[in-house]
Amino acid sequence: MLARARWLHARALPNGYADAVRQFALFAAAYYTYRLVRGQVDGRAAAAFEHARDLINLERGLHVFVEPAVQAWGSGSQVLLDGASWIYINAQTTVTISALIWLYVFRNPSFYFVRNMMVVAMGIALVGYVVFPTAPPRFLPEWGFFDAVHDFTGGRSDSVTANALFNPYAAVPSMHVAFALMIGWPLAKLVRWRALRVFWLLYPLVMTFVIVVTGNHFIADAVLGALTAGVSGYSAWWLARARPAAWAFAPA
Repeated sequence: MLARARWLHARALPNGYADAVRQFALFAAAYYTYRLVRGQVDGRAAAAFEHARDLINLERGLHVFVEPAVQAWGSGSQVLLDGASWIYINAQTTVTISALIWLYVFRNPSFYFVRNMMVVAMGIALVGYVVFPTAPPRFLPEWGFFDAVHDFTGGRSDSVTANALFNPYAAVPSMHVAFALMIGWPLAKLVRWRALRVFWLLYPLVMTFVIVVTGNHFIADAVLGALTAGVSGYSAWWLARARPAAWAFAPA
């Protein structure tokens, strides 16, 4: 039993208590700094709505303004909308945090690469939120949009006011898509079951559909979120060159 307990301890804490506490503190500090800065609107609501209309005009010019049609199609199934809303609510918390814990415990050599990637991505996102505040589609009912998450929760997700941790105009880039890529790509390479590999490969596409059908992002937001993930992945690879033994990605 003692040997078993030691094995479980080594499995759960591959680098000991100090490292586990340090990683939790680093990620918590980065995440809440990101949330606090993200929550600063500074009275830029007018600019946010103007930028949203600019994105609509851009997508219309490129003939990719399909978001109202996607929402109209999705509205035919309440089960679909409720499922998409549940995924949207839980993606940034339950799914992402669970994936990070799994990485730390079971694929620890690759955890630090993903951690670096996410921290860089949050920094890039903050620049986007400050430079280009954008209202989400759900604030533009004149284009046929509605707030599926608000309907699902009965809460106040349609609020246009900000607080210390929430900015309704932080739509560009879509961090739901960025996080889905930064979790999905590594896990697709690290899990052993083929079905799970397929799931994690498709997860970013599912997330793109979710953010559109719930009225939370434009297609352009998703593209910029993917670019954010790509730049962050390259940055993590570049950082790994400084400490290859500690920060390099180690595929299974």
